[in-house]
Order: sequence, then structure tokens, then C-alpha cells
Amino acid sequence: MTAAIAAGRPDWDALATRARKRRRATTALLYCVLVLGSLPVVVPYLWLLTVAVSGRMGASTVVLWRTLAVVMPALVLWSILRLAVEDARRLRLFEFSLGAVTLLVLGAVIGPYLHADNFRFLWNANIADTLKGAGGVGNRYPSVWVAFGNSLMLAGTQMVLVVVTSTFAGYYLSRFDFRGRGGYLKGLLILHAFPAMSLIVPIFLIMYWVGLMDTLTGVVLVIVALELPFAIFVMKGFFDAVPWDIEMSAMTDGASRRQAFFLVVLPQVKVGMIAVAVFAFLRGWEEYVFVRTLIFANSNWTMSLYLFWMQDDIMGTDYAMVSAMGLFYVLPSIVLYTLCQKYLTQMSVGGIKG
Repeated sequence: MTAAIAAGRPDWDALATRARKRRRATTALLYCVLVLGSLPVVVPYLWLLTVAVSGRMGASTVVLWRTLAVVMPALVLWSILRLAVEDARRLRLFEFSLGAVTLLVLGAVIGPYLHADNFRFLWNANIADTLKGAGGVGNRYPSVWVAFGNSLMLAGTQMVLVVVTSTFAGYYLSRFDFRGRGGYLKGLLILHAFPAMSLIVPIFLIMYWVGLMDTLTGVVLVIVALELPFAIFVMKGFFDAVPWDIEMSAMTDGASRRQAFFLVVLPQVKVGMIAVAVFAFLRGWEEYVFVRTLIFANSNWTMSLYLFWMQDDIMGTDYAMVSAMGLFYVLPSIVLYTLCQKYLTQMSVGGIKG
């Protein structure tokens, strides 16, 4: 026992050491929980990747297990490095070295099994020939790039409409008081509570009566109508979090209401607009129910409908190419999340006032 403890004073060095050990143990436990909790989500996507780049069940199983055998220890070692190395420069060096070694080992153990034959639908202008060769129907498929372009147009158009409309509506609901405002907000919640499946028949009839059946425009309008209630509520929350004093100061300095909105208020809700845009794009990109209901001509197929018919035709004969198509289908979502993750992690919706 030290003289400090004997004198009744705390031993700060011992307390600091104990706190560091407790923090490292807690962090290590957190990493273990996160890694184990992510396995049910990561493994199916990893299996999709291995089947797409390797082929049949035998090779894909070998690739999957060998990949897990290399990646899991690398993740554990990375977690240990994050706990043990406090210097940021040394940590980056160790992480780079670990990543390089992991890639080299992966290349050595799974490299002989990898090939790109399953992605032949990308450069085959007429995928019908490919599907006939695999035993599928093969006489109704357009080029995959037609479906990709349709999905991009569908998702991009409805994203722009949702972001613009929800931004203006959210600002108006946040800044102006008018008769029926509370009822309007409750109506938005009720509209958002309706299951989309319950609206298929009325939407089908409306699209038929207005002449928008079998058009991408009709699907865009349907998705926009379904997405707007939630998007408006999100944007209203962001505008509520922007103090009125900022806008008032701009108008006091001579700015008009429009200038204050575009130059002062709108930059404050940039994160909310990006979040709404990302979720709206993904909603349009993965839409299947209304595409399946309202689209008939193969020239209007989207990627979700394309993948559905492809699975229905050739899943039993060449599921490797179906997996490759699924991987191609999910890539835009991964790219979008990678580019926007900085803004999505900063998203914080302010309190929504009634």
C-alpha cells in the first residue's frame, strides 16, 4: 500500500489504469456483439457474392467458408488493434498492413475458383440467347441495360419529386399557422399508416381510367404519393430544428422571404434533404409490387421485375447467373450508401411540433 493510500488520498494512477482496463473490456465486448450480430445480415450477402463470382454449389461453398475463415480472424485482429494502438498514425499503418495481408491471403485461397462467366448478361446485347442456353424461356427479355435505365429513371424522377415537394411542404407546415393545420398533420400520419398492399386494386383502376397503365410515369406518381407523407414529416422536423431568429435576422438585413429560405434556411436542412433523397431513391430502386401490377411490356421492365422473371425462368438450372444479377442489382444501393453515409450518420430529426 502506497503512502498516498495510507494517508487517505486516492491513488490516481491505479484508478486510471483500472478505468482503461474497464474501457477496453467494454469496447472488446461491444465489438464482439457487433460482429456476431452482423453475421446474420452479412453472411447472406457474402453467399450471394461467392455464388456470383464462383458458380455452382460446390465451388461457392468452398469459397464462402474459406472467405469466412480469413475474414473473421482479420476482423478480430482489427478489433484488437483498435483497442491496443492509441497512436492514430500507427493504427492507420497497421490497418493498411492488415488489409493488404487479408487480400493477399484471400487471393491465394479463393483465387482459383473465381471467374466472371456469370456476368455475361452485362455484355450480351440479347440476353435471350443466354437464357435459352441455360434452359429458360428466353424470348421475352430485353437487354439488362434497358431495365437498368428504367430503374434509374424511375428512382431518380420520384426522388426529385419527393425531395422538392416535401421540402416546400415541410417548410410551410413548420413556419406558417393556418386553419386545419393540426388535422392536416394527423391526416398525413393516417395516410402513412395505410398498408400499400391494400391500395393495389384502387390504384390499378385509377391508372387504367387516367390512361397511365403500363407506363413508368404511372408507377412514379404512385410511389411519390406513398412516400410523401413520411418525407413531409421528416422535413418538417428538420425545419422545426432551425431557429426562427436566423431567418428573421436575414430578413432584417434586407433579404426577402424567398432569399432567406434559399440562402439561409435551406443549407441548415441539407442533411435532411440528402436523407430523404437517399431513402426515396432506394424506395424507387427496389420497388416491385406496383411495378409488377402496373407494368406489362418488357420495354418498361425495371431491375426488380427483370430479376423476378429471371429467377422464375432459370433458377433451377443456373442460379449462379441469378446471383450475379442480384449482385449487379444491389451495387447502386451500396454505392449510394457509401457516398452519403457521412450525412446519414449525422441525421437528427428535431422535435416535431403539432
